[in-house]
Amino acid sequence: MSVSPIEDSSQLVTGTDPGLSRGLPLTGPGDDDAGLYTFSQQVDSWVVRTSKPVSYEIRIRDDLFGLSRTDLFDAGAAPEGRIRRFVVIDADVDLLHGDRIRAYLDHHGAEYEICVVPANETLKDFDTAARIVREIDAFGIDRRREPVIVIGGGVLMDIVGLVGSLYRRGTPFVRVPTTLIGLVDAGVGAKTGVNFNGHKNRLGTYFPADLTLLDRGFLATLDRRHIGNGLAEILKIALIKDARLFNLLEQYGPVLLDEKFQGVSERGDLVAEEVLRRAIHGMLEELQPNLWEAKLERTVDYGHTFSPTVEMRALPELLHGEAVCVDMALTTVLGWRRGLLSADDRDRVLAVMRGLELPSWDPLLEDPSLLTAALQDTVRHRNGKQRLPLPDGIGGAVFVNDVTEDEITRAVRDLRELGSTRSGTHV
Repeated sequence: MSVSPIEDSSQLVTGTDPGLSRGLPLTGPGDDDAGLYTFSQQVDSWVVRTSKPVSYEIRIRDDLFGLSRTDLFDAGAAPEGRIRRFVVIDADVDLLHGDRIRAYLDHHGAEYEICVVPANETLKDFDTAARIVREIDAFGIDRRREPVIVIGGGVLMDIVGLVGSLYRRGTPFVRVPTTLIGLVDAGVGAKTGVNFNGHKNRLGTYFPADLTLLDRGFLATLDRRHIGNGLAEILKIALIKDARLFNLLEQYGPVLLDEKFQGVSERGDLVAEEVLRRAIHGMLEELQPNLWEAKLERTVDYGHTFSPTVEMRALPELLHGEAVCVDMALTTVLGWRRGLLSADDRDRVLAVMRGLELPSWDPLLEDPSLLTAALQDTVRHRNGKQRLPLPDGIGGAVFVNDVTEDEITRAVRDLRELGSTRSGTHV
């Protein structure tokens, strides 16, 4: 914030400057984008304009918990030579990797507390966040020098991100995603949140982690369904902006599922690396110029118009990426009905969804009131307009504001008749 000093307080009361008038700055640098402005000679109204630079880093780091690695301690500081960290870890991740993580922290002489949290959409609530806060308080951390570390999937990273934004009005944190959806989506943006009152992420903030460390080795322990869950968000990026990425998924999707991005074969390794980098880079290209969502037309909202309501209603049947895929299937058909993509491209999209073993249909689509309510809620979220992204061919998107209930009903009928894959059916 820049404020021009007022050397004589009489300026505030006499208004002797003949250039002063309502609507002109009394003090400030004369820059429309920054400064402190007043709007009357009596100085009884102020407008404060300031900006805070945002910088956060994402690194791909294989073998993150190898004893020679120190990336995890790059954020924060170590006063008096000590390393103190509060670590929040998903309960399932702790069972699989907890011993190695503890051995790593012990090797580096860290003083630490590990908070093990069961994390899924049914537990993504303020109660879970409050429990983490209580344990942080008990451990005690320096507000800026000792970032919280979160190791887990998108649900846990969202919860801990919210805790970080609220605890002492801002405590830095470091993310270590352990799921594919965490690596390419939840782990690279700035959103935090918990579910509330039956709505997905109804409470949340924008608060990026200082550092996110991506180790695809964690994916080796995921089941096949959760690999597909992450591939849905990769498919989203492919459909809205990256035809090359779509072609890779079309050709090598089954290989990525089989090898879990571990590079078992030479070709599988090359494809896994390119797919991850293209998905992450594409996501960041969309987020970086609009991190706080000042512009509500966001192509990365593709697949997120109907899916939040469908996902919450279907819990625990649908994973997040699966619900997004059902939404994308429906909106692909909407786009085809409007002539935005050909029948051949429509069928290619649905075929890739099948190849990735993702659902493109859910029985909840049969309830027109549910989809109407979902669209209405999205309109409120997007400030009174649909701002609904539809595919424009493969690799492009357009926004529309005039989708009708009848149009949705016809698209649901078409999607059902196309014989789309049902949720809960994992071939």
